[in-house]
Amino acid sequence: MINSFIAIDLETTGISPGNDRIIEIGALKVIDGKEAGTFCSFINPRMHISDRITGITGIDDAMVKNAPVIEDIFDELSGFMEELPLLGHNILFDYSFLKCVAVSMNRDFEKNGIDTLKLARRILPEAESKKLEFLCRYLQIDPGSSHRAFDDAHSARLLYEKLHEINPDDEGFEKPMKLEFGIKKKSPVTPAQLKYLKALTAAHGIVLETEPESLTKNEASRIIDRILSVYGRIG
Repeated sequence: MINSFIAIDLETTGISPGNDRIIEIGALKVIDGKEAGTFCSFINPRMHISDRITGITGIDDAMVKNAPVIEDIFDELSGFMEELPLLGHNILFDYSFLKCVAVSMNRDFEKNGIDTLKLARRILPEAESKKLEFLCRYLQIDPGSSHRAFDDAHSARLLYEKLHEINPDDEGFEKPMKLEFGIKKKSPVTPAQLKYLKALTAAHGIVLETEPESLTKNEASRIIDRILSVYGRIG
């Protein structure tokens, strides 16, 4: 059994790592089967958190307003992870968001992972659902606050241990898998775009849901095009 890893979970503004952003990180370091540290933080996504996401996670704009942006704590998080594999329920989802941040910051971020979702699909084929919350109830694991980052990371760790008790011979307990997610670096918004976007929004009384300075070049271009298609150019 792999007994040293980082159990991790992210809450995000949506499911697209290329377009959505992290709003909370919860991570638990396990060394030789024992808890060795935690890393927990809200993240300011510099964009509006939708009512749908708030309904799922309980996290709203006010809760992240004074939180750090991901770029300010990514190196600290990376140091906390060391070279340990990442463990999570559908771990590629969490890895993909972190990988996007790493690429944007010109950081190397190659990780191995342990996916409790894949393990559960093999070991518990009879379970009606493979969602983390359901599996915790199914196996009588206290899930804590579902859809909050640290509690879900901790639940994934407990689920991993429970699955090992059920079938210790599953191949997933022998070695972690290599996590792979391809992403190209995105260029930040240009000064010219930023100036024009601010002029457009001021002229038309538009309040953007995303801080203009945090946009990529392509995101800014799409927003400008949408504004022009509805309101037209300014004089």
